[in-house]
Amino acid sequence: MTDDGRVAARRVDLTRVLVVEDSEEDAEAIERALTRTHPALRLEFTAHGDGLAERLLGCDEELPGMILLDLNMPGADGHKVLAALRARPELAGLTVVVFTSSTAPAEVDACYAAGADSYIYKPVNFDLFRTVLKGAVDYWQQAKGQPPAAPGSPRVK
Repeated sequence: MTDDGRVAARRVDLTRVLVVEDSEEDAEAIERALTRTHPALRLEFTAHGDGLAERLLGCDEELPGMILLDLNMPGADGHKVLAALRARPELAGLTVVVFTSSTAPAEVDACYAAGADSYIYKPVNFDLFRTVLKGAVDYWQQAKGQPPAAPGSPRVK
């Protein structure tokens, strides 16, 4: 808390991405895609979102620069996780990108209304999957003052 009673936002580490994904196949695809396009990122994975806000607040490390959040998970689904993250002022600096297989307009609207920074559909084709993830990471890194993926990193065709 600051001297004037406001809740202090936690510092973020733009080189860290926390992936909240229960599908091992999707987690592996995310890891393969991002290690090719953004080799400097430190990827962390969790298969469930239960208590995620509390876990983030309970550690002394800087917050991840981005959370890739699946919606359809057992236990606390992505909607509940997003609501819990946005309910905590200390986590206001988090960029939350919903990365899901749902294309339902109501899902998209609900996620943006709940505070998602982006909503991205998971393509089935791996090349498109990698391109979509690269675009999202590049966009949010640039928005937060980081340069896009280094020119020497592999190109996405």
